[in-house]
Amino acid sequence: MLDDQQAIARLRRGDLSGLTPLVERYQTQAVRAAYLVTQDRASAEDIVQSVFVRFVRGIQQYDTSRPLKPYLMRSVVNDAVKAMRRGIRTVSLDDTGEFSLTDVLPTLEPEPEGIMEMDELKQSVRSALEQLPPEQRAVIALRYYLDMSEIEVADELETPIGTVKWRLHAARKRLRILLGQEG
Repeated sequence: MLDDQQAIARLRRGDLSGLTPLVERYQTQAVRAAYLVTQDRASAEDIVQSVFVRFVRGIQQYDTSRPLKPYLMRSVVNDAVKAMRRGIRTVSLDDTGEFSLTDVLPTLEPEPEGIMEMDELKQSVRSALEQLPPEQRAVIALRYYLDMSEIEVADELETPIGTVKWRLHAARKRLRILLGQEG
């Protein structure tokens, strides 16, 4: 399989076969990140598709000295936040069933006695995340799901570090309240 630089080189030559390895490598994580912000599968998938299309269209302007993954993830999270600000939630005609956060997060295999508790916890966390503003969900997704440092989150969102710290603090405080861990 092509590495990122080889794939980008193909795309720059007009060879769309360079897109396949990039989509295979980053699509799942990108959809998960978008879903954590939008709380809607169809919207998350549309956002990721749009980011890839925009990336290919602007491939000649992409700075190949920068790593691709952070660039793509920043674009996905920024687009997800913008979509939430506009209040856009798309409904896919292909979507035949319910979709939940557990469908996009890695599966954990707890001991049998812990399955019920894990399901209750997932539901509680999902409900709490849905109550956060999109900007707070975005910093939570980048910091804890994508495991970025606060400085990396600030860089990726092109937001001052103080704003990122404030959003993280406010999000954690709100989550603690919503999860009943603080009065």
